[in-house]
Amino acid sequence: MELFVLSALLIIGLVLLLVELLFIPGTTVVGVLGFLVSGAGLVFAFLNFDYTLALWITALALFLNFAAVGYGFSSGIWKKFSLKSTQSGGVFEERMIGLEVGMKGIAVSDIKPYGKASFAEIWVEVKSESGFIEVKSPVTIVKIENNKITVN
Repeated sequence: MELFVLSALLIIGLVLLLVELLFIPGTTVVGVLGFLVSGAGLVFAFLNFDYTLALWITALALFLNFAAVGYGFSSGIWKKFSLKSTQSGGVFEERMIGLEVGMKGIAVSDIKPYGKASFAEIWVEVKSESGFIEVKSPVTIVKIENNKITVN
């Protein structure tokens, strides 16, 4: 009966550790619980078996735990759980085509300090350098930097 309890504790600890590594990584609760159950199994071994046999059980348990974790990492099982595609793209920079510093336009909304302006039939979001600009007021592009247009 003692061997059954010992085996159950060590196997449950190992399974909980593998569940933490493979299925719910990052929670640490299941992994800590797995270490605690494995530790309880080792304490049980030292309390109920001869000291040298308990050391052999500890060595075997450590070997099996490290082997299972190593196999989990080297078997490629992580590829089933990892994202294989990437997202490519970036800031929509084509909206800046045809715009340059010094262009004159008109505010199509209040710019306080952000708003919309029209430059040669191109509507863009702009930032005012000088504060509030009323709708239908003339504006001039003073800076285009990092996909942001500053007007005055």
